[in-house]
Amino acid sequence: MEEVFKAIKEAAKRVSSEILDADVSALDSENITGDTQLKLDILSDKIIEDVLKNVSSIYSIISEEKDSEVIVNEDGKYIVGYDPLDGSSLVDVNLSIGSIFGIYEGGISGKDLKAAAYVVYGPRVELVIATDKVRHYRLKKSGEFEFLSEIFLKEKGKLNAPGSTQKNWFPFHKELIDSFFKDGYRLRYSGGMVPDLHQILLKGGGLFSYPATIDLPKAKLRMVFEVFPFAFIFEKASGGAIDGKVDLLSLTPSFAHDTTPCFFGSKNEIERVKEVYARN
Repeated sequence: MEEVFKAIKEAAKRVSSEILDADVSALDSENITGDTQLKLDILSDKIIEDVLKNVSSIYSIISEEKDSEVIVNEDGKYIVGYDPLDGSSLVDVNLSIGSIFGIYEGGISGKDLKAAAYVVYGPRVELVIATDKVRHYRLKKSGEFEFLSEIFLKEKGKLNAPGSTQKNWFPFHKELIDSFFKDGYRLRYSGGMVPDLHQILLKGGGLFSYPATIDLPKAKLRMVFEVFPFAFIFEKASGGAIDGKVDLLSLTPSFAHDTTPCFFGSKNEIERVKEVYARN
């Protein structure tokens, strides 16, 4: 597993370097789930693939930007599902973006996930790795990632990051989100999954939600590349992650790019979501 983390660190440094001067124009192509691809998306995907394929313990890789699984080492045992550049549409306005990694063994369901990691490319490049614990690192001038601390969520947070298009929310979901604001929660939503969840983790708690909507009953975020890795991280940080009713890591995708509604947060917020969704 350590060689996988070493490769992720190397990929993060290379992607971070490319972001500085990258062409952020769009291509005439879309990925398998219909998102417009930027040149930077494809470049980041290629960088990460080139690094991961040289890790002997990795059997295959599955990227948000690829249609299907790519076998890289027949004798490997891990499957790495990754989003090479989450929030790439924010690059042109210079907001933080990230990369997400899930390390699976034996399959790509939530129960097959053995470790997870994500990188934040912002004013500083930071890395979070979750195994039995959640560890926070920062890239230093030396070119090395320095360990900063373990991450723990409080029982209750103060931040509320509500995703998706509000006009398509179900009324009960809108009431739920409004109830958090009435209780004094502060809005924190950039449109980037990585920076918003990173903020909740480092500030000690809160709620990030991307619900089922009238137009998207299975929501938009992808289980293998985005949802499962963060569910693993939040659970290891003493928080919770559900689809509204059941734990996200109990789910099995029907195909590699399958999606699901998702809620990540500290325990108090997750219990409130469960109570509302149990009635609807």
